Amino acid sequence: MSLKAINAYKKGSLKQDVASADPHRLTLMLMQGAIDKLAYAKGSISRDDLKGRSDNVSKATAIFINLRDTLNVAVGGEFADNLYNLYNYIIDKLTEINVDNGIGIIDEVISLFGPIKDAWAQIPEQAKQEAYAKSQQANHQPANL
Repeated sequence: MSLKAINAYKKGSLKQDVASADPHRLTLMLMQGAIDKLAYAKGSISRDDLKGRSDNVSKATAIFINLRDTLNVAVGGEFADNLYNLYNYIIDKLTEINVDNGIGIIDEVISLFGPIKDAWAQIPEQAKQEAYAKSQQANHQPANL
């Protein structure tokens, strides 16, 4: 099977996974995607591939921005607020890669974010359902006038 066919299959499979994923799974997919892009960026740095580094860091940064901007601080409270601040820190660090070339920064970001992704992957199903229900209730509350 050619590389082009394999990539087409992966894209189709990813689209199917996204279409059928619940919010928890989508977040996990984004988290894994960010780590993958950082690994690709690190490989690009070791090959002196500045375009590859830039493209992958940009994609990872976009994922972290999306993760940050979809946090519901009203429901998540202090934990969500702390995660928001961590995402801001990671985004700021990733912008420094253009100055520093970044393997140390990438390693720092992965070491900070890896445990978050691992913990997210281990959330029990019942806790996911309770969080989803709480989020739905918060989204359907009438505005306080």
